[in-house]
Amino acid sequence: MAAYKDDGKLWVLVADEGVARLLRLPEEGGDLEDVTTLTDAAAHADKADLRRDAEGRRGNSTTSSAGMDESHQEAISFSARVARTLDDGFNNGEVTALRIVAAPRFLGLLRKAISPQVARLVIDEINVDVVHESLGALTTRLFPERDFSKQRP
Repeated sequence: MAAYKDDGKLWVLVADEGVARLLRLPEEGGDLEDVTTLTDAAAHADKADLRRDAEGRRGNSTTSSAGMDESHQEAISFSARVARTLDDGFNNGEVTALRIVAAPRFLGLLRKAISPQVARLVIDEINVDVVHESLGALTTRLFPERDFSKQRP
């Protein structure tokens, strides 16, 4: 795991199979800030729609496995897209340390997808799905030692 320096270039990736939020910890203190949010529309599709789509293309005999395979393929594709975004941040000098907080299955996919140079930036990984928590709640959860007295009323 990489060392962490409070230089304003610590990114936190909070993700599940449908949403990936890249956040930045500001050097001057305060809550995490949004860098970008990626979404995978297919991950939000109704599972019944996926089953009907699979039936239409493959016939009724492979319905359940086809839907699961398609869902897994979408998650793999989304993890690769997230990994490319992390690479861009690394290549542009925007990130020097990374914390990953992801739903357990998606965390496994991310581990496979991220490049070696980004993997060296990872200071820790937490396998929990908190992608819909507020910036304040995420900051408190991930940085309990941080002094917020200057930033919060």
